[in-house]
Amino acid sequence: MRLLFCVFSGTGNTRRVGELLAAELRALGHETEFFKVKRGAPMPATEGFDALIAGYPVHAFNAPTPFLGFLKRLPAAEGMPVYLLRSSGEPLRLNDASGITPKRILKKRGYRVRGEFSYVMPYNIIFRHTDKMAARMWQTAEARAKRDAALIDAGGGATRRVGPFRRAAAFVLRIEHTAMPLVGRHFRVREGCVGCGKCAEVCPQGNIAMKEGRPVFGKSCVGCMACAFGCPKDAVSVALFNSWRVNGAYRFDGEAAADEEICRYCRRSYLRYFHEI
Repeated sequence: MRLLFCVFSGTGNTRRVGELLAAELRALGHETEFFKVKRGAPMPATEGFDALIAGYPVHAFNAPTPFLGFLKRLPAAEGMPVYLLRSSGEPLRLNDASGITPKRILKKRGYRVRGEFSYVMPYNIIFRHTDKMAARMWQTAEARAKRDAALIDAGGGATRRVGPFRRAAAFVLRIEHTAMPLVGRHFRVREGCVGCGKCAEVCPQGNIAMKEGRPVFGKSCVGCMACAFGCPKDAVSVALFNSWRVNGAYRFDGEAAADEEICRYCRRSYLRYFHEI
């Protein structure tokens, strides 16, 4: 099969998982092509592909607006299979609600969502996981990618059922779609900023412009936190969320956390996720 990966990623977690799954599919003899969903990028051609794999990070139990906008611009199709791939910082089943709107959009465009795959990757906001936790997450992602690639190879997969409570929670938190462009206008850099332009480079929305050696934040922020996470001087202040700021890349290749070292936050959910494979 020829498989088209279309992935929106802020700090790189979703892209990393997508590339992992693509590698497993190539090992099974499939051809893959990778497209980064970002503002201003031309739409990819879907003709000639056998299936689409659409990836996104979960933002407050919803899919981010750039990803939804991308889906709305996809060319109409007649029954083309789609697999949704998502990453989140915690393995709560509330994250399944993030697939509601993407599935509705894809159905209207004529696509058939055949399966949904969820991966847990370390937080880029709220708090910083330990590198041991990051290694355990990646170890689990590698096992899940093999399983999910085998499902795609066999034409299998399943979508997630979302009950009324999860639907309601996701609906309420969808306020982020309206709020983040407003909050993002108040992002600032502190004295430690050296004007390297890294924040402008990594922003998938093109929301940051460099003026007189300083970043200026625009009106299109979606809260991906790539600017704050990737700043080499930890100089980006993210307004209301500054106490939740996480900065700097994680290590995924070190010693993985043992069960007794799993963080207390959502501990039971993490343990369930790690042992599902």
